[in-house]
Amino acid sequence: MQVIAEGISHVYGPLPVLEGVDLRVREGEVLAVIGPSGCGKSTLLSILGGLLRPTEGRVLLQGKAPDGCLNPLTFVFQDFALLPWRSVAGNVALVLEHHRLSPREREARVQEALARTGLEDFAAALPKQLSGGMRQRVGIARALAVQPAVLLLDEPLSALDAQTRELLMEDFEALWMREKTTAVYVTHNLSEALRLADRVAVFSRRPGRLKEVVEIPIARGKRANPQAQAELVALHERLWGLIRLEAQSAVSELEDG
Repeated sequence: MQVIAEGISHVYGPLPVLEGVDLRVREGEVLAVIGPSGCGKSTLLSILGGLLRPTEGRVLLQGKAPDGCLNPLTFVFQDFALLPWRSVAGNVALVLEHHRLSPREREARVQEALARTGLEDFAAALPKQLSGGMRQRVGIARALAVQPAVLLLDEPLSALDAQTRELLMEDFEALWMREKTTAVYVTHNLSEALRLADRVAVFSRRPGRLKEVVEIPIARGKRANPQAQAELVALHERLWGLIRLEAQSAVSELEDG
């Protein structure tokens, strides 16, 4: 399924956040979204996912949802958003409870999602008993349980330590190489974007405008190869060059504020 944003603008009161954004997320691709702090990345994700109505413009979905899809658009958040009194399996099952599924169907979906994220042995555990990385895996399993057409990820690794982030990036790589789920991945981390995405959408500082979409021509499974490193470094420098001055201005603005 494709996601198409046409002429998206948004304001919060007198504050313009996004302006004239035209963007297409191709079926089966991972599109990373980067830009200076406060440029409207999370706002754009909320608009794409239908949580927020844009001031101007519209979002279109094109194509057929996969078989068994319950929610075409599904979020994975930075803060895990788990219910502390529910077990791992209970948190995953939460998103299925308002759908017309038999108990057997619901249990099968929960078990499949736990298996896909390596959580089978932790089904009965409570969130407080898990590491940050494991809690985020629960959030991913919960999203996968509805078999979404499009995953919308809002800085899902930014609250984690470097080692845990590396392990979860491996999980994401395996997921997208295996299942080709369309995804929009908001991040501040250029290395994350270059490792996980097929293309990177670069936004200006507020109001966020789409500056450029950069293609990553190296197959995701080959980016760890030594011969790919020089090209990845050049792409990193290109992305940083597109946002560096505006990122510095955004930081200064926040500090002055």
